[in-house]
This record gives sequence, C-alpha cells and structure tokens, in this order.
Amino acid sequence: MAIHTAEVIPPLVKPEQVFAFDIYADPRIEDDVQGCYAAALRDAPDVFWTPLNGGHWVVQRHDIIAQVVKNPAVFSAREMQIPRVENPPFMIPLSLDPPENMGYRHVLMPKFSPRAVTDLRAEMRDMAAEIVADVANKGACDFVEDVAARFPVSGFMKLMGLPLEKLREFRIIADRHFKARTNEEHQASSAEIFAIFRELIAFRRETPGDDLISHFLTAEVEGRKLSDDEVLAMCFVLFLGGMDTVTNVTSFTFRQLAKDPVLQQRLAAEPSLLPRFVEEGLRMFGVIGTPRLVVQDFDAFGVSFRKGEMVLNALWQSGRDDTKLDRPNEFDIDREQMPHLNFSTGPHMCLGHALARAEMAILTEEWLKQVPAFSAKPGVRHGFRIGLVVAIESLPLEWHPA
Repeated sequence: MAIHTAEVIPPLVKPEQVFAFDIYADPRIEDDVQGCYAAALRDAPDVFWTPLNGGHWVVQRHDIIAQVVKNPAVFSAREMQIPRVENPPFMIPLSLDPPENMGYRHVLMPKFSPRAVTDLRAEMRDMAAEIVADVANKGACDFVEDVAARFPVSGFMKLMGLPLEKLREFRIIADRHFKARTNEEHQASSAEIFAIFRELIAFRRETPGDDLISHFLTAEVEGRKLSDDEVLAMCFVLFLGGMDTVTNVTSFTFRQLAKDPVLQQRLAAEPSLLPRFVEEGLRMFGVIGTPRLVVQDFDAFGVSFRKGEMVLNALWQSGRDDTKLDRPNEFDIDREQMPHLNFSTGPHMCLGHALARAEMAILTEEWLKQVPAFSAKPGVRHGFRIGLVVAIESLPLEWHPA
C-alpha cells in the first residue's frame, strides 16, 4: 500500500503555495491534454504543493525544472512513484544518481548515438513506408493503433529482440503499468514485464544475436559483466519508454497536423522543414513528468523542500512557459526558438532523444508521401491517459485515397 495516503499540507508550506491538482484524474483535463494543463495551471505558482495523491510538489517552469533535475544531491531519482510506494521499481540507469548511473549510460550510448540512428535511417524509412501503405488506400484509420504504435514500437521491439507478434499484448502491459497506483498494482505489472525479459535473457545467453539484450550480456561496467538483475532493470525502463512515449507524442502532434491543411501541403513540398515540425511538436505536446525524492532539506525558489517529500517535474509544461517564449500555446514551426525539456536535461537526459526525433520526422515524411491531405474524423472523442506519462488513446483520421 502507499506510504502516503492522507491529503496533507506540511507545516512549512505557505498557504499561497497550495494548489490542488490531481495528476491522475484532475477534472479540468480533457482531450486537449497539454492545452488543458496550461490552462488549469495558469494561476498556480511556479512551484506549488498539491495535497492530493499523498501530497507532493509540482514544478512547472522551464528553468526551475532544469535546476531540479540537475541537482541529484537534493532531488534524487532513486524513487519515481507518486504517491510513494513500498519497494518502488528499480530502473537502470534511471533510478541511479550520478556517478552511479554513468557506467550504465555508457553501455547504452553507442546504441542510441546520432551515428547509430543514422545507420538505422534506411531501415526505419522502409518500415514506415510499409506501415503507411497498409492504411493509405483505406481512406481512414485509427492513427494511434494502426500507425503511431506500430512504427516506433516495432522499431524498438526489433532493437530489443522482442517478438513483433506480441506488439499489442506488450502495449497493453505497458499501459497497465502506467495506470498503476497502488503498490500491489505496480508489483503485478512489473512482474509481467520482468517475466518477459527473464525468458529473453535466458534465450540470448544460449543464442546471442545483434539485439540490445545480447549487447547487454557482453558489455562491461567498471571491468565486470552485468548481472541478470542489472540487465533486467535496464530492459524494464527501455520497455516502458519504447512501448509508449514516442507513440504518444507523435499522435498528439499528428492530431495538430490534421487540423492544418496548409501545413500539410507545406511539409509535403518541403521535407527540409520536418525537423522544425518535430521540434515544435515535442515542445507543444510533451508527455512526461519526472518525479524526484527530496533527500535533504533544501530551501530554494521560495520553497522549503523537506527530506522525504516528492517533487514532480512537469516536463510537459516546460515547452509552454510564457517566460521563455511568446504565444506558447500556438503551434508555429517558424518560431525562432522552441525551448522545452521533454527529454529532461542533465545526468538523466533521455538517451533516446535522437532516435525519437528521427522516428517522428521519418514517419511524417512517409505519411505525407502517401496521404498528403487528411483530417481528424469529426465528432469523435479521442480519449486520454494522464499521470506520469500522458497518452492519447485513439486518433481516427480520414482522407480521400489516391
């Protein structure tokens, strides 16, 4: 069961710092998730205490988030569940603070470097073109399930050596984990994920391949091979990221593109603009909130943080900070700057950022080659999941097939 269950306000929290916000079920959040976040939190302090979900801090300004995630001596990544739970999931390298995380990041870096992503581009393009071709002549699809899940998730599964026929089953497991609230729910979903990888690790010890798990089994950290438990903890965090996050931000961004026929025409005619389109999508439609555990008393930003408190860095808010740019709630690929922290920053910056950007750009280019004009099916609710990782549940699109 959760360590903190009461709705509490610590004695050092000032009344003006309290702003009730339920990160899992706030009634102000609707289908336009990130836009609703921006509206709901417009009058909240830059750093505020919500008494819900056991009570925790929320940081919503770009520069303050950057300072928090770059200060692991105070804000540790070793617990990343809100409310706190007993025996929280241990994820390598995400749950380790520097310098302990660096050896593991070095194991991962060669597989996610810009050079590695460049080497994958032709294969990614072929895969994207094939997936789009499966729906292009139908005149309609659910973009989330038929395209955005299949493309980045298939690429991730191939990289990991996971069986592609299990894609939908594994996405359901990842979704169940992100929806978990209690210790029992976390333990159950974690056990499902660990079972998948225990079997695969055992297989790859006997039959090595060119996948990531085989790489982990031969890699060394500080002159020693990784244990099975370490490999499991690395696979766990990669599974959660690879099965869900790129699909989500791509789908939110495509929902925006579906509203803008002029931009569709422009991107189809000028593929060189795709990196700007992707970056603006990442800025506007971040999907991650990254928690931290306060491990020593600390006064900053006008706030008295105390040991044992949780802090949620609302990365999705970082790109809509009106102190960083004008018109933060408008989608504009021509804006001069697109500041955001949706891959975090500092010692826990997401290693997959180059791959995610490439996947989004390649999929958009291949989609517009085959479906140059499209729109969202009118009158349909898309559904969403909020929490530490935001998701859009469906995106029915329609077009006139060639």
